[in-house]
Amino acid sequence: MLHTISVALVLSLATVGPAFARRCPMEMAAIDKALQTAQLSSSERRQVMDLRRRGEEAHKAGNHPESERLLDQAKRILKI
Repeated sequence: MLHTISVALVLSLATVGPAFARRCPMEMAAIDKALQTAQLSSSERRQVMDLRRRGEEAHKAGNHPESERLLDQAKRILKI
């Protein structure tokens, strides 16, 4: 019984993980869209672009928690 529960848990986590990983591209697209019309100082714009770049790099490296943290920082600056 315990083995069955363990296998079911592992399988469900394996299928849910990729769904959470898809948040990063949506966040990057939202940042890209907001940057087109955002009223930012040049310093803030550079900071957002750097955070977005680093977030994409972390996403590509498979470090989704770090990617989400960086992208969330960029979104806070953009107020989105």
